[in-house]
Amino acid sequence: MSQTIFADGVLHGHVAFVTGGGTGITGGIARAFAEAGASVALASRKMEHLQRAADAINANGGKAIPVAADVRQPDQVESAIAQTIEAFGKIDIVVNGAAGNFLCAAEELSPNGFGTVVDIDLKGTFNVCRAAFAQLKEHRGQILNISATLHYLGTPMQLHVSAAKAGVDALTRNLAVEWGRYGIRVNAIAPGPIEDTEGMQRLVPEPLKEKLKKLVPIGRFGRIADIEKAALFICSDAASFINGVILVVDGGHWLSTNRPL
Repeated sequence: MSQTIFADGVLHGHVAFVTGGGTGITGGIARAFAEAGASVALASRKMEHLQRAADAINANGGKAIPVAADVRQPDQVESAIAQTIEAFGKIDIVVNGAAGNFLCAAEELSPNGFGTVVDIDLKGTFNVCRAAFAQLKEHRGQILNISATLHYLGTPMQLHVSAAKAGVDALTRNLAVEWGRYGIRVNAIAPGPIEDTEGMQRLVPEPLKEKLKKLVPIGRFGRIADIEKAALFICSDAASFINGVILVVDGGHWLSTNRPL
């Protein structure tokens, strides 16, 4: 990703703990943060994805380590936090991007399927925030949660993730109020349809994509690079008075979804 719109080293000296950091949107955020001067720890369940992503960052002159952890398991999260502090000395940025999703009609959704997505997206976000609190308080750090726009209106086949992301939004706002007194900022980004993600390729059938694109007022799908730029802004000093915000990055898509296809 090009950094020409940001000052060189805009995140120099920062250490970011990024869940889901090996691939997709949060993989892009981790790369962008490293290019902006931050040291990054990539956390996910599958070490093979993490190792490749960390190797690529390091080969490009950045600083990254992989730390395996299932965000549903508080003890694994605490261990990953400790490994990051041991490697880089601190944590002052947390990005919560670990997520699960699949298409399923509500009447066919099992309690286990619903619970698994809530466990990863919502409980996992809480587990990471709670485990990182002491570091964030000490270093007056910040949290960036990756949410969604699915719950703004009713989205068929997405009850489970809509409920989980609505919870992430509530968590974001509440922590912004409770932890602001410690100098901790807590914000979120809600991406719209991002074409170069696995989710877009797996969950949106090709015949639907052109119809979906017509509902984006600016006439295109987003790219991971669009989310990277928004994340860099929110986590930079330029956003030092922004707290408790859910920043929608969707080209105006959700505002126009009541229009007929």
